[in-house]
Order: sequence, then C-alpha cells, then structure tokens
Amino acid sequence: MENILDKNFIKIIKGIVISCIVTLLLLFIYALLLRFTNIGENTISPVIIAITGVSILIGSSIGAGSIKKNGIINGGIIGLTYIILLYLLSSLTGTGFALNMYSIILMCVSAGAGAIGGIVGVNLK
Repeated sequence: MENILDKNFIKIIKGIVISCIVTLLLLFIYALLLRFTNIGENTISPVIIAITGVSILIGSSIGAGSIKKNGIINGGIIGLTYIILLYLLSSLTGTGFALNMYSIILMCVSAGAGAIGGIVGVNLK
C-alpha cells in the first residue's frame, strides 16, 4: 500500500511541475505580447486566470492520467496544491497574501481545472 502511495505522490508532483512549466512558458509568451503589441494592461488579470487554468488542466491531465484512477480527486489535488504553493511563494517574496475576490476566483478555477484535467487524463489513457 505504501509503495502505491509513493508512486501516486510522485505522479502528483509530476503534474504540479508540468503545470508550473506550462505556466512559465505561457506567461513568457504573454509578456512578449504585452511588450511588442498594443495589448492593454487591463487584460492581465483575466489572462493570468486563463493561463493558470490551462496550465493546471494540462498538468493534471498528465499527472492524474498516469495514475489511471480517481481522476477528479487526483486532478483536484494537483490544482489545489499548485495554487497553494503559488500563494505561499508569493507570500515569501514580499507581495503578501491577501484573500480577495480575485484569489477566490483563481482558487476555484484551479480546483475546477484540476478536476476536469484529471477526468480527461484518466479517460484518455
């Protein structure tokens, strides 16, 4: 039983790492678009939410898909762990932790995208 939990834990970590890599890649592309086009800064919040959702969807599809069962739970764990880590890191870097409507929306998007990605990943494999 312990060996199965260890393997699942590693696969969940894999999903979180993939989500982070996809996030960084998409944020870099978005930063380039902001810099070299006339896209307004008023698009930052919705784009950040979309990038987070897409990144978690991809990461949880891969992570939970490799577990091959309980996709909604494992995907949700990936999404929630990702966003908790993000908030902890932002608190450590000095931006502070504030629970407002934007952060609540981001948490809901993260959990929902993780759950959906987990379902998709389990059913595609």
